[in-house]
Amino acid sequence: MPTLAMLGSRTTRCARTRARTWPARLRRDSHRQYSGASQLGLAGILNVRPEVAHAVATNQPVVALESTIYTHGALGPLLLEDTVRQHGAVPAVCGILAGVPTVGLTPAEVDRMVHEGARKASRRDIAYVVGMGLAGQRIHAGTTIAGTMILARLAGIHVFGTGGLGGVHRGGHDSLDISADLTELGRTRVAVISSGCKGFLDIPRTLEFLETQGVLASTFADGRQGNVDFPAFWARDSGTKSPFVVQDERDAAAIIFAQEQLGVESGLLFANPIPQEHAISREDMDAAIGTAVREADEKGFSGAANTPYILKRIRELTDGRSAPANVALVQSNVARAAKVAVELSKLLDGKFAQADKLYTIQSAPVPAVKKDTAEEAVAEVPECIHATADILVAGSIALDLSCDFAGGVSARGSQAVSPALHTSNPASINQSVGGVGHNVALAAHKVSGDGKVRLCSMVGDDIAGSTILSALEISGLDTSYIRKLGHEYPFTRTAQYVAVNDTSKNLVVAMADMAIFSRHSFPVYWNSAVAASKPKWLVVDGNWAEADIQTWIQAGRKHDARIAFEPVSTAKSERLFPPLARDGSSPMGFPPHASVDLATPNQLELAAMHGAASRGGYFERPGWFEIIDAFGMMGARDRFVRLTSVEMTDAGLPVQTVQMLPYIPTIVTKLGERGALLTSILARDDPRLRDPDSAPYILTRSVNDHPHVGGVYMRLFPAVERVQDVVSVNGVGDTFLGVLIAGLAQGGRVENLINVAQKAAILSLRSQEAVSVELVGLARELEAAAAAS
Repeated sequence: MPTLAMLGSRTTRCARTRARTWPARLRRDSHRQYSGASQLGLAGILNVRPEVAHAVATNQPVVALESTIYTHGALGPLLLEDTVRQHGAVPAVCGILAGVPTVGLTPAEVDRMVHEGARKASRRDIAYVVGMGLAGQRIHAGTTIAGTMILARLAGIHVFGTGGLGGVHRGGHDSLDISADLTELGRTRVAVISSGCKGFLDIPRTLEFLETQGVLASTFADGRQGNVDFPAFWARDSGTKSPFVVQDERDAAAIIFAQEQLGVESGLLFANPIPQEHAISREDMDAAIGTAVREADEKGFSGAANTPYILKRIRELTDGRSAPANVALVQSNVARAAKVAVELSKLLDGKFAQADKLYTIQSAPVPAVKKDTAEEAVAEVPECIHATADILVAGSIALDLSCDFAGGVSARGSQAVSPALHTSNPASINQSVGGVGHNVALAAHKVSGDGKVRLCSMVGDDIAGSTILSALEISGLDTSYIRKLGHEYPFTRTAQYVAVNDTSKNLVVAMADMAIFSRHSFPVYWNSAVAASKPKWLVVDGNWAEADIQTWIQAGRKHDARIAFEPVSTAKSERLFPPLARDGSSPMGFPPHASVDLATPNQLELAAMHGAASRGGYFERPGWFEIIDAFGMMGARDRFVRLTSVEMTDAGLPVQTVQMLPYIPTIVTKLGERGALLTSILARDDPRLRDPDSAPYILTRSVNDHPHVGGVYMRLFPAVERVQDVVSVNGVGDTFLGVLIAGLAQGGRVENLINVAQKAAILSLRSQEAVSVELVGLARELEAAAAAS
């Protein structure tokens, strides 16, 4: 049974209730101990840099890189981190800096290691170097493939790009000269992308040893058909067939994903043949390798001295061709590793591109998403949170990152107002608690007073979740219905949102990780929350999955709440209109039993909702035709132009709102600096049909005896102010809805509240916070506007 601790309830108010209700759920232990730096990082031993830690926590693509390739290699100033970033992933150079194992070393730190002297660190060396650091002897160490695999695994990184793997040396069956890379692959679950093993090794015996260790060794086909050779570092072919073949990065990502989900604790080796244009022929390499190996044996170069001598002689025997080939193959491997990491990121977030479509992983071995059932004791909420509320907001809460472009000079020498793509840009970056649901609830709370607004949402059991709960306590917003999901649930990262704005603070692009809301469903709890709070208005945002949006709506209707829908984005707005059932039935009802009373889309979201309804057949239902016929819309263009503008009419905005009214009887379309457009069905007894002041806004009057339609009200509200000193656009639309709903909960009419809601939006527009702290100053004005209704 779910523990009440997952609800994020206030400790001071609910401790006794929690103690006498359900016990804590036992958490799965398995291999999650390695899924981040939590085990060592919190103890101050492993240092995972913030960019890497954030990328791992949010399932962004990350590629581990070894540091010996710099400290003991011969690649010169080559920066593999740039290659990783160019292909869409976050680089994580691993090494031990002054006794501290570090994941995410900077180029400056690597240079320091090189110039101050660094030893090599494989598995056997890590504890020694780190222990000496704890004892005060600060030693630098570049991690080998084996050492890097260990640090990558501890940091939760799945993909590692490198040059060539160590292996069984020629004659290794007698000398037992076998690289620690192979045994590490047998015990540490990290996918290594390399150009096979170094070509002077015994490749057949290396593959046999890997098989004994339980390691999948495979080769990228690179367009070749059938079985292909396992590569020999500088040469694409070795004469030894690869045990397995993968076609592309998606195949590799799927294998890594399966290994992770199955919990098989061994590594994976993906051999990436050197690019054809940089390869050295197998014949030339065989001759050079044969000579170098023979000379090494004759001169007694064995153990740690063997490989450096052989590499030096091969470079000489190939007239220096092996050196640029080294650089080319490493860059190729790292680039391929980044591409694999990108594909793996899609899988870890539950999406996988295949056959030009986006499929949600359902049949893969993913832990089932836990749902409430009748047997689970969550059918009612604790006694301490049974207080009623005027408004219940069911929506997202997230950590927001607002990145405002600081300006600069474009490639043509002009002043740039928007950030450049594919590169770093100067910016002012601020972090705050956000999420559509949170912003709406906080705005309503600020103009309503204590105890009248509650937010029902979810956070993960992580630092972001704890930060959010603390911030809510400080803001005074009730946290009783914030459900905290533990690690026994998959996909429980606290939601995060990143907005990138231009110099005018207009949104350029936004990225949102809201998987916690689309992946988890607790319908019994949702119903219990509505039943306990008995709200006048229930606000539902589009971050929920389609089924949960309908669950919330049905729960609200069951308990006599009026429903407002906030679309969130163009894609999520479509979730309000799920596919019709085979018999043509729909969860969306018509007036007077409409499922949603109010929606507040922007113009793009309105178009997306309209498109979803049209494609889904919603405009072909008999009930829709009956209401549209009652409007009597023939020849309405001139009226649309009069009430809005030629531009809006030509863009189809008035038509779209009217066609959506049978499903959403009141729509407030947010138009930014152009204001807001209110479109609403008037009931037959609505006093506005007879009010002279409302007459200019009556778009049409019912032309038949439809029992529930008296006419259509359409009114364009100009912006109350032109804002020049914009600070942030984040949360402006949410503030508008929160204040509007607060006025509606006080009994106000929409048309009397819109201008106050616009003023509130402007305050947030001038605030660094998503919801301005100055909203409290509008409480009396909102109360007066509601009373005037």
